[in-house]
Amino acid sequence: MINKDFMTEYIVSFWDKQLRERVLPESGFSQTPGGRYRADATCWAILALSDNPDSRDLLTLARSRLADDQLPDGRVCISPDHPEAVWPTSLAVFAWHQSPEHRENQDRAANFLITTSGTHFQRTADSPSDHDTSIMGWPWIADTHSWTEPTALAMMALKIAGYGDHERVKEAARLLIDRQLSRGGWNYGNTTIFDQDLRPMPLSTGIALNALKDQTALGTIQRSLTYLQSRVASLQTPRSLGWSLLGLGAWRARLEPSQTSIDACLKNQARYGSYDTASLSLLLVALKSPGGLEEIFLDPGKS
Repeated sequence: MINKDFMTEYIVSFWDKQLRERVLPESGFSQTPGGRYRADATCWAILALSDNPDSRDLLTLARSRLADDQLPDGRVCISPDHPEAVWPTSLAVFAWHQSPEHRENQDRAANFLITTSGTHFQRTADSPSDHDTSIMGWPWIADTHSWTEPTALAMMALKIAGYGDHERVKEAARLLIDRQLSRGGWNYGNTTIFDQDLRPMPLSTGIALNALKDQTALGTIQRSLTYLQSRVASLQTPRSLGWSLLGLGAWRARLEPSQTSIDACLKNQARYGSYDTASLSLLLVALKSPGGLEEIFLDPGKS
């Protein structure tokens, strides 16, 4: 991790403490203060607190809670009642990465991602959309079409788990490049509908840029970096700001001082109420990892 300046240290110290207060008695994290356990909230809190030595024991328990919820085929779902909601599997790969005792869980989750995909099919001439529907990626929900964000998350998970050269990662990169909008950026996963160009969204763009790190040339995504740089200063919501900063950071295109933007976003809670755990954690990860999401996994001496 980077050497933090005073402002960063202050923000991290305060909000790390707020996150630890969301630990549940049975382990894991709630999505909201006083709320119930959520797998995605637990994964994000583990990432945000992974460099905090005071959190080591509670993170071990939280990772074990995720392991208890893992299904035999390796998937981790949003809840036991919805086994088709498979997208938290990628987040679980992140959460288990720095835990040798959970390596087998991470391996099974990565294998699930490798062996599953969204539905894909040949695009017909009368299709209302313009993207290549034959390229395999990943869906939010099993047995549905592949979209930008779950595909990007799965790409990052496989890279972090050691499968960066796998054909599924390469094909997913092709999917993201195919879904890039002509003027730059990404949205949920369509480029045009009935010959109408769709608009990009900072959140989707940030996730896609982060996933494409080391997977394509700078020239391929330069227009998307330019789009996101033009938007990031005006962003005030935690997920859009967090992912935008991570996406720009992955390409060393982050604007400074990003601590000021993150601090202002965190202070908005005084007006709008507490952020959910995943959103709060994402902002902290963006603060701690100016070089993109993968930087959160580096040993302190390597950054």
